[in-house]
Amino acid sequence: MPKYLYTAKSLKGEEKSGALEAKDIHQLSRDLRRQGFILIKAKPETESKEKKLEISFSFGRVSLTEKMFFVRNLKVMIASGISLPRAIGNLAEQIKNNKFKTALFSVQGQIAKGKSLSEAIALYPSIFPNLFQSMVKVGEESGTLEKVLETLVLQMEKEHSLKSEIKGAMIYPIVIISAMVGVGVLMLVTVIPNLAKTFEDLNIDLPATTQLIITIGVFLSQNWYFLIIAILLLIIGFFRASKIKEFKKIIDKIFLKIPIISPIVRSTNSAYTLRNLSSLIAAGTPLPRALEVTSETLDNFYFKTAIFDSAEKVRRGEKLSTVLSSYKNVYPKIVIQMIAVGEETGETSSILENLADFFEEEVSNTTKNLASVIEPLLMLIIGAVVGFFAVSMIQPMYSILGEI
Repeated sequence: MPKYLYTAKSLKGEEKSGALEAKDIHQLSRDLRRQGFILIKAKPETESKEKKLEISFSFGRVSLTEKMFFVRNLKVMIASGISLPRAIGNLAEQIKNNKFKTALFSVQGQIAKGKSLSEAIALYPSIFPNLFQSMVKVGEESGTLEKVLETLVLQMEKEHSLKSEIKGAMIYPIVIISAMVGVGVLMLVTVIPNLAKTFEDLNIDLPATTQLIITIGVFLSQNWYFLIIAILLLIIGFFRASKIKEFKKIIDKIFLKIPIISPIVRSTNSAYTLRNLSSLIAAGTPLPRALEVTSETLDNFYFKTAIFDSAEKVRRGEKLSTVLSSYKNVYPKIVIQMIAVGEETGETSSILENLADFFEEEVSNTTKNLASVIEPLLMLIIGAVVGFFAVSMIQPMYSILGEI
């Protein structure tokens, strides 16, 4: 049956919006009338040109900022006494991302049919991950949904701040390297072929490095589209390979070994682990389940494996600090020590939260100093590349002058 996006009003003037399946608009109107609502307007849930355009700009993703807006305002509306379906419907109308909007209207419809919020959002795991679902479920069962949503907002704000700092730190080296590659390719395509003709007219023996640069330059000037294809294939190949377990293990291990990158990777994954564990435990999630959910939020293979394996051992009765002591090469010693303190004092959630703040501050300080650390390295790389080009192209000219 087709699904309709509708707006209806009750006899008391209460407005309701959502998405429902119905054979046609007449059946939709009858179904709403049984619920005490009068249909105002409805339209089939089809992908219009406008919708396709918006999806193309959002790339089918729901950003963390949009989720933060939804959770923050949902918490305020529930605290104000607005019913859950109405609150979700009102927020859905304010969402610009069509994927998110459609999902929220569907969630509203599922709740109107009698499902809980956790059951409804479980239908959209790409938007509401396991962490979100688990915390909402615990909040519903314990009657503390408002408090859980407040914890979720805090957790997402911290996550957004952390990601923003890391992305900001990466912009400078990416811009410099991209500019260097662009200038290099431009020289190969425009300048080198002209120099090659000059050397050919002079009929002189060229060094191996000069011959290599000329060969590459002439090839690219005549077949420049191969470069574009090669770059696209390289990017696509890398992203496809990153989905392969063995390849990801190798890449993640390299990131843990690189001097400049390793501290950021370790602090970031430690912060995510501690923040998510703290939020789940504070919401009332059992520790083994909290560990399982947290492992799904981690990107690095070794951190993910450490937490996932810990879940099963904790379920068998072992202490988390004892289990994590086997992963000292992954998690810093301070994490294990502070978790042990939390287990002894019964303040695990608050200690994890404070420790997460510490590691987030570490990431912030490291990323702020990253530019000053990377800048000399970039200058050395650029100098080496420019020097290689210069020597390779000037050396034949010195040979000509020597013969004269």
